[in-house]
Amino acid sequence: MSSAEIRNRFLAHFEARGHTVVPSASLLLDDPNLLFVNAGMVPFKPYFLGQETPPYQRATSVQKCVRTLDIEEVGKTTRHGTFFQMNGNFSFGDYFKEGAVEFAWELITGAQESGGFGFDPERIWVTVLPEDAEARDAWKRIAGLPDERIQPRGLKDNYWNMGVPGPGGPCSEIYIDRGPQFGPDGGPEADEDRFLEIWNLVFMQEELSAVRAKDDFDIAGPLPSKNIDTGMGLERVAYLLQGKNNMYEIDTVFPVIERAQELTGKRYGAGTAEAAIDDVRFRVVADHVRSSLMLIGDGVTPGNEGRGYVLRRLLRRAVRNMRLLGYQDPSLPELLPISRDKMGESYPELVSGWDRIAQVAFAEEEAFRKTLAAGTQIFDLAAGEVKQAKASTIPGEKAFALHDTYGFPIDLTLEMAAEAGLSVDETGFRQLMAEQRERAKADARSKKGQHADTGVYRGILDANGPTEWLAYETLETESRALAVLREGAAVGALGAGEVGEVVLDRTPFYAESGGQAADAGVIEFDGGVLEVLDVQRPVRGLVVHQVRVLEGELGGAGTTLHAKVDPEWRTGARQAHSGTHIVHAALREVLGPTALQSGSYNRPGYLRLDFGWLNALSPEQVKDVELVANNALRADLPVSWDYMTLSQAKDWGALALFGETYDDSKVRVVEIGGPWSRELCGGTHVEHSSQVGTVVVTGESSVGSGNRRIEALTGVEGFAYLARERDVVHQLSTLLKTKPDDMVARVAEMVERLRQSEKEMEKIRLAQLLSGGAALAEGAKDVAGVRLVAQRVDGATGGDVRTLATDVRARLVGDAPAVVVLIGAADGKAAVVAALNDAAQARGLKAGDLVRAAAPLLGGKGGGKADLAQGGGTDVTRIDDALAAVTAAVAQG
Repeated sequence: MSSAEIRNRFLAHFEARGHTVVPSASLLLDDPNLLFVNAGMVPFKPYFLGQETPPYQRATSVQKCVRTLDIEEVGKTTRHGTFFQMNGNFSFGDYFKEGAVEFAWELITGAQESGGFGFDPERIWVTVLPEDAEARDAWKRIAGLPDERIQPRGLKDNYWNMGVPGPGGPCSEIYIDRGPQFGPDGGPEADEDRFLEIWNLVFMQEELSAVRAKDDFDIAGPLPSKNIDTGMGLERVAYLLQGKNNMYEIDTVFPVIERAQELTGKRYGAGTAEAAIDDVRFRVVADHVRSSLMLIGDGVTPGNEGRGYVLRRLLRRAVRNMRLLGYQDPSLPELLPISRDKMGESYPELVSGWDRIAQVAFAEEEAFRKTLAAGTQIFDLAAGEVKQAKASTIPGEKAFALHDTYGFPIDLTLEMAAEAGLSVDETGFRQLMAEQRERAKADARSKKGQHADTGVYRGILDANGPTEWLAYETLETESRALAVLREGAAVGALGAGEVGEVVLDRTPFYAESGGQAADAGVIEFDGGVLEVLDVQRPVRGLVVHQVRVLEGELGGAGTTLHAKVDPEWRTGARQAHSGTHIVHAALREVLGPTALQSGSYNRPGYLRLDFGWLNALSPEQVKDVELVANNALRADLPVSWDYMTLSQAKDWGALALFGETYDDSKVRVVEIGGPWSRELCGGTHVEHSSQVGTVVVTGESSVGSGNRRIEALTGVEGFAYLARERDVVHQLSTLLKTKPDDMVARVAEMVERLRQSEKEMEKIRLAQLLSGGAALAEGAKDVAGVRLVAQRVDGATGGDVRTLATDVRARLVGDAPAVVVLIGAADGKAAVVAALNDAAQARGLKAGDLVRAAAPLLGGKGGGKADLAQGGGTDVTRIDDALAAVTAAVAQG
């Protein structure tokens, strides 16, 4: 039975029993707790948690899933795979244990000709929680299972919860006895290779108030309504029904192995010890190719963090295992289409989106091939040095150099070391990585003029408590100086013109964070004024102002001050930060939900936003992003914010940047237009989108593999940019004496005329150059029986010299040996070309030798064939010496 047929039968079975068929959600479902959807129930979590009312009481789905915790185990066992499909049926306050048992039993034991899976009832075992008498009774009464095939197992095996407070309940797992050839008798408790789990029925019936471990939690009481959540592994059912030994040999996976066998000449399942190693490699290739296909299909692109890093690792492991199997050519163009054809039977979007998928995958393989070429050589040298020294560990600095210089990921270094019988000093590697990050942070701090040692700030915080931060409430505060610092040490005063730091007990200044630049403004005191240069939080809870004394002398701690944020600056900052959120939402609307922000920076009137995307945006896409953003401004969308726990924010659908750290006790969620833009953010914002003024996209560029950057202006700065462009258009239209609407056509016409003129001028120049060929040929000298032309040609580039040299050689007719060596001089560079006829070559002279005689004297090098060679250099002062060297070489040859 094919995998597609298993899928269709499962859905049809439950649809016939009143379940709504729900399509698989994307692997990138918005759930900040997960990199990828890893279970069939994930899309239904809001219903189980009571956050949303389900639109149906019964549902069924076949959900795409990816689990990446055991990537290294893929291929080594029959149960570890990264991508899999989870068949599930769900009840939201409708049927409970009896219904779940009845539906499951009907499907797995039903005759295949009637739409069932046709498993032998005598081979079926189940497990239940020991105290779950209701489930045990259901299996005995509905399925007729004897007591010995209903095994009790504890909380670790037969109780389900989400790992956090919320719903939970006992579960019952269904196993198939594969036979004595796979292990000992005695049911799942004895052996889980012979007794293979295919389905887990979860009975959600309790509310958990605390979860400390899978088998250690507190039950607050019963759930208001009891729910059913089940998960059947499609791949496991497939290899049982297809008579295979593991998931790698089923119909949607094994064709990749078959093609890999053809490409490598190796045989899968040969049975020898050496072949067993290759078998693991074949399985890794098949699994990772399919998983990569599904991830790219759902919008993931290779990168160095998060989802992108997982995909990059899968692709590169697949490519490298093909190389270990002996195939050195690009392998993904051969393997990925095989997986597409098989998985496309259930997921047609893989076929329709193939061009994009192929572009992403093939580009990553090409990049990795270049990385391997450089990194493998360095690794082999390092491994050779270790073995020569009779050691067994590759030093951490070698692993770090591979990572830092050659882009060689540490996991690949670890794998290659293990294959070579070596280990890697991971501790040393991690330490060097940490030092690199700290250097980057210190560099950033130094650029801001801050003191790198946070000890002094920690002392201020411990003595006075956290800064009362009022940036959201006001632009001015009456404050008191808790400390005055210069170069990281407390001082009693700061004089006029001096730069230092002031810590206040309360402040209205926004400290740089979340991509938003710090506020500008002044701090006034009796008899003086401080200009605020920067505002930072060197330690959590403490706000530090970097200042320059404009007037007066600032006393030390205890001085009373008046802090004032520049209102124009704050207005521009609010416009830019809200504009960043709007551009992010516009990008996701135009490009799709996978265009997620990976970084941002905004200051008054300016924003930049980095996002994951493989290719440059087309001009049309950039226009669309700008249009969607400005339409959002015109719609005057409300901007609001609220505080909640991190888990509540995630459940609400708020976007959080991967890798960012948030305090679960309280986070701030900013909404623009409700769910259209909902992000975790601590920045300052406008109150309505129209207050942003305008969004003018000024640039789109690359900031690394798989990442793009979009830049834009907002507010007055945006209007000023448009005004400057208008002025430029006006000036050009005046100069060209044409209307603005006709200007593009007018400029295009002028450019074409200029291009034609340049072509004509080039023809004239080349004709003039070649016109001197006859004179050069006539001036040939006899050197040891060779007709030699060795001349300097001023103003001639390399191409010019080559053309002229071959022309002069053609003019030296006759049977005598002829050699032409010309050296051009243009733009401070020398270009040398040697051209020889057949007779000169027969004499033993070679053009490459003559160029190599001249080029070193010109400060360069060169070479080529016996009849024609070329070189160059940067020292035009020694052209005469180079020509003399050529003459001497001809005389000696």
